Amino acid sequence: MLHSEDTQVSTDRLLSVAVEASKAAGKVLLNYARSGFNIRHKTPFNLVTDADHAAEECIIDHIRRHFPSHRTLAEERGAGADAPSRYRWIIDPLDGTTNFAHGFPVYAVSIGVECDGALLVGVVYDPTRDELFTAETGRGAFLNGVSIAVSHTAELEAALTVTGFAYDIRDTPNNNFDHFARFALKAQGVRRTGSAALDLCYVAAGRFDGFWEVKLSPWDMAAGAVIVREAGGRITDLRGNAHSIYQPELVASNGQIHHEMLDVIGENLRS
Repeated sequence: MLHSEDTQVSTDRLLSVAVEASKAAGKVLLNYARSGFNIRHKTPFNLVTDADHAAEECIIDHIRRHFPSHRTLAEERGAGADAPSRYRWIIDPLDGTTNFAHGFPVYAVSIGVECDGALLVGVVYDPTRDELFTAETGRGAFLNGVSIAVSHTAELEAALTVTGFAYDIRDTPNNNFDHFARFALKAQGVRRTGSAALDLCYVAAGRFDGFWEVKLSPWDMAAGAVIVREAGGRITDLRGNAHSIYQPELVASNGQIHHEMLDVIGENLRS
């Protein structure tokens, strides 16, 4: 059935299509991981593989079959020249490309859906662990169909936190090296996985207590932002203001350690 850009679509339907697309793309990634792939450098430290492109085409083709009028914003293809629509699918076909290229099995497919600018659905699929994180606004967050919630860690000194570094860290002072050092001294631990989508999902599932990063793209955050919020977490910018996936910085937490995280980051913002 074709849907015009003005037709209301249930979040159940959006979620179902996003799950199908993410799992299909996950199979594409696993096939490339087994059979081999080519690597191209966007910049000296920013990789893309033919697995990225194939998974992205798989997702977009799947969306087009169900919702031909819906817009897309994808990491490799960009925004394209889609017709106006209330709906936009925000896609990262392979979040963690550097990990994938090195055979380090921490990467995921990330698909978020927004309507009239509001995020409605988030799906993140980790094909190596067969872990599917899902959320619909107002309906909670789930891991393989089981409800998840953020942790109850109440103090930063007992928290396990996570961050990431942008590809241009060698060329710009706008990086989080100072943040990392401060968190390493004040938190129980700091990790760096290389996949922002999974970092957000792990906050939602209580595996991490907090996550921050200074340079992210919409496709890194769209799905994970819905999942964290629906799991009871909090997301802001680095100063504690309302967050948008169209701004690059983010702090996500279980809510209880959020102010402490902002205080640590604020030491750098004030300096």
